[in-house]
Amino acid sequence: MSPSKIFLYFCLSFIGGIFISSYFFIEFPALLAILVFGILLISVFWKYKKAAIAGLCILLLALGIWRHQLAESRISKSEILNHNDTGRVITLIGVVSNEPDIREKAQRLTIKTDGKDKVLVTTWRYPEYQYGDKLKITGKSELPPIFEDFNYRDYLRKDGILTQMSWPERIEVIGSGNGNLIYKNLFSFKNKFKATARSFISPPQEGILEALVFGDEENISKEWKDKFNFTGTRHITAVSGMNITIIASLLLSFALALGLWRQQAFYLSIFLLILYILMIGAPASAVRAGIMGGLLLLAQYFGRMSRILRAVVFAAAFMLFLNPLLLKLDIGFQLSFLAVLGIIYLQPSLSDWFKKIPNHKFFPLRTTLSTTLSAQVFTLPVLIYNFGYIPLVSPVTNILIVPILAPLTILIFIFGLTAMIFLPLGYIFAFPAWLCLTYIIKIVDFFSQVPWTSLTLENVHWLWLPTSYLILGFITYKLQERQKLKFLQY
Repeated sequence: MSPSKIFLYFCLSFIGGIFISSYFFIEFPALLAILVFGILLISVFWKYKKAAIAGLCILLLALGIWRHQLAESRISKSEILNHNDTGRVITLIGVVSNEPDIREKAQRLTIKTDGKDKVLVTTWRYPEYQYGDKLKITGKSELPPIFEDFNYRDYLRKDGILTQMSWPERIEVIGSGNGNLIYKNLFSFKNKFKATARSFISPPQEGILEALVFGDEENISKEWKDKFNFTGTRHITAVSGMNITIIASLLLSFALALGLWRQQAFYLSIFLLILYILMIGAPASAVRAGIMGGLLLLAQYFGRMSRILRAVVFAAAFMLFLNPLLLKLDIGFQLSFLAVLGIIYLQPSLSDWFKKIPNHKFFPLRTTLSTTLSAQVFTLPVLIYNFGYIPLVSPVTNILIVPILAPLTILIFIFGLTAMIFLPLGYIFAFPAWLCLTYIIKIVDFFSQVPWTSLTLENVHWLWLPTSYLILGFITYKLQERQKLKFLQY
């Protein structure tokens, strides 16, 4: 057994421990029994390599359980929870620790208090507050709600936000410039970029631009959000794990189509991926998806897609060590991980099936279709379980839209940067960007009006997830074996 394979088993064991603790409560005696069993296995059978490895895997399983329970314990002991839903007016002092989420009539501020707790504050649109402002806030704290079709409380909890304060009685600015200088400059650049884009492109195209590049959906109406949902293209309007992974996968192909050498194309793709993440403010979800996408680019560069699994699993284990709540509560983390697995294991077989579809240098239909479908097949069970619908026209809409995402994103970067440097230059690139955005709108609008665009499911049972992934895993294994057999016969 090679050292890399042993390391893979160690990472999987740690992830398995976090998974067990995320869905099942493990009492301390049970955790202690697992730990003792692992130690006994190593100490008694240390001469037998496989038994010793199995013992270490059990220890790492216990470590995963302990790491998740430690994170949960820290949350449950947070002092700010004692003030939730008591009706008492409290005063807290903290710093705006993230970019304000500006809405039409309100703004949401993530406040990091002096006690290191995080509070989500919803207040009026004006006066505006900036990242790094130190605020004194007086109001009533409450637990975030749980909606019928969305657990908003858990969504915030994964980021350490345990309480919210809506429409506080008073907010006083007592300082500024307390944030990270790098993030402050990134947010400033992002806002200037958006303001520049708005001076050239009008809604609804401008709203799609902001959603595509920055993941900001506030300028997209509910009607259009539903249209993107029904057509299976909502991922392009959010900085989702699946979207970044797909774009990263297609960047290398696009760079090669420009005539660059493989090494040049790889470095350009990595640079553009990092630039994209920085431009959107480097949120944690995008950084995690970017790591997965970067590993995928690395695999494509070396031409060893199947070997990259160990690096992907290690990256996932490291992210979960830093924040073990991601496995259960962060759908974006799940989607980026599954999308990478789909592209690694399913894309070669799908590409072989679609060999009659042309793969033009500047419009790689076959690569785009196989990449998008492989990512969507692996993420579909999670999407069905969490959102309860199947977009039936998704393969068609994505094959029509996804090929232009990578070049369009690059075009928008060029448009925004040139317009910021010298405003008249923006007119040169504004029209092609507007044209591509209009194309996306027309495709989504047309297919959203087609009957039976999606199938709605209600109350999807949790058994759907293990059952569907067991079946998907078996099918993928058979396809992998067929690919190996085909290679040997060749």
